[in-house]
Amino acid sequence: MQFSITKQTGGYAEMKRRNWLLLLSAMMLAVLLVACSDNGDDTNTDADTDANQETSEGEDKVLRIASTADIPTMDPIMAEDNISFQYIDSVYEGLYRIAPEGEIVSGIAIKEETEVSEDGKTYTFHLREDATWENGDPITAQDFVYSWQRAINPDNASYYANALMSGVVKNAAEIYNGEMAPEELGVSAPDDYTFVVELEVPIPYFESFAAFPTFLPLNQEFVEEQGDNFALSPENMLVNGPFKLENWETEAGWDLVKNEEYWDAENVALDTINVKVIKEADTALSNYEVGELDRVTLSGSQVNANATHPDFKSLSETSVFWMKMNQNSPTAGEYMQNHNFRMALAKAFNKQAYIDVAYGNDSEPVDFFVPSGFVEHPESGEDFQTGNDVLAYDKEAAQDYWAQAKEELGFEEISLRFLSGDSDVAKQISEFMKTELEASLEGLTIEPENMPWNRQLEIMRDQEYELAVSGWGPDYKDAISFIDLWITDGENNDVGYSNEEYDKLVTAAKTELALDPVARFEAMQEAEKIALEDAAIAPIMQRKTSVLSKPYVKGMDSLNPFGNDYSFKYVDIQK
Repeated sequence: MQFSITKQTGGYAEMKRRNWLLLLSAMMLAVLLVACSDNGDDTNTDADTDANQETSEGEDKVLRIASTADIPTMDPIMAEDNISFQYIDSVYEGLYRIAPEGEIVSGIAIKEETEVSEDGKTYTFHLREDATWENGDPITAQDFVYSWQRAINPDNASYYANALMSGVVKNAAEIYNGEMAPEELGVSAPDDYTFVVELEVPIPYFESFAAFPTFLPLNQEFVEEQGDNFALSPENMLVNGPFKLENWETEAGWDLVKNEEYWDAENVALDTINVKVIKEADTALSNYEVGELDRVTLSGSQVNANATHPDFKSLSETSVFWMKMNQNSPTAGEYMQNHNFRMALAKAFNKQAYIDVAYGNDSEPVDFFVPSGFVEHPESGEDFQTGNDVLAYDKEAAQDYWAQAKEELGFEEISLRFLSGDSDVAKQISEFMKTELEASLEGLTIEPENMPWNRQLEIMRDQEYELAVSGWGPDYKDAISFIDLWITDGENNDVGYSNEEYDKLVTAAKTELALDPVARFEAMQEAEKIALEDAAIAPIMQRKTSVLSKPYVKGMDSLNPFGNDYSFKYVDIQK
């Protein structure tokens, strides 16, 4: 899923370092990423053992947090960013759920009862009979059939559904291309509590795939009654998850309130999650310091200033951030299609300086886009990354590439628009990138364009930008979650990259190599190498997140390695 610039931009001219550190000394980055043991009929974990423990007699358990942006959408099939997915996951539940540390546990389907055909292409899920919608209606297999068909229906324009389902679920590609009706999708409901999925090919990661929010059930009668108003407000939603959405005010905030109709409500500890939209870094930190927030994300010099604070935590992530160079840009595509031009941009900014300025922590500069420490070779156990540094920061090399690009394209000066967010942090970072790139590449002018996150998503999706920075967190535990991004004309390929050999390798990893884990793994490694040598994107960093968190907040001491950062179902307040 895609992450916003608030957590992802960086790099600056070395000679400007001290000034930039002073300028950004008050920065704070809110968590914006664009994600338990199971005992059969319930999903109790250590995190929810004390779910019913009250902070004091009669006192509600309320978690107070901040977001730097509003929720772009609450429609599961239209979501494509971390904020939307985080809160959709909080109010809905699908076949499976991602528990702490990335464990896949039972959701509406009872995981240990799932049947897989010998060829790995048919999954039969058995649903629990005690799960209901918040209005008391039972959740049935037909709710899943309807939602999956709705997702792949081209009339609904779900980019994520097409990216995930085409070539995976039987007939999905043909349906999205208008060659078949949605009713021909490879999903069925033999009875109310049996849901069957037919795949085109075996999918090694299908277990985590089934936990992804795009595949949540929906109540057909309710959705169709709402029409175009569905999911635009709490009143236009019918949910089945641990919480319900309330008091959603645009650019102000929202509340999540415990859903007493949820089948596992007794193991949901929190009564309310209060979320404020706070774009100003100083304001968010001040809110924490005076006790109005229970958790806040730090950046820049804020990290050093609070590193010895007893509430300080540093959390590892599998999210990677990069600068996008849009080869399909209607205004700068000619330049972005030039290999030397992209190489110059990719190598012209200091990645470690980016981290120092934006995060001030031990996030790691990277020259790759599949995160390290995420997946290992199926035989040797070696990490996916092998040390490719073709896109490492090198100012002199960048200038050489720039000179070649100028000669090939016949320009001396060029102005490029840099798409960025509208929080104070995002604005400062875009100015930082302007300074860094202009200082490294003679004749280049960077023009920051700041706007809300949901508008950024639209512009990137429509490929109407020139430069932008975004990140990606894995949707499931497999390198293909990253490798599939840059396939020609892929739904998430918003940089216009195309390479025939890259496409062949990715397609093979998704099809004929599905049952050959070694060959599949190595094909994906080779694909990444090709994209890096082509400078498809400009890698920046693999993030770590520094936070202050009150000691009574339990269940948020680590981030999930894929999917959403957290499942609020397992969070508790213990005072």
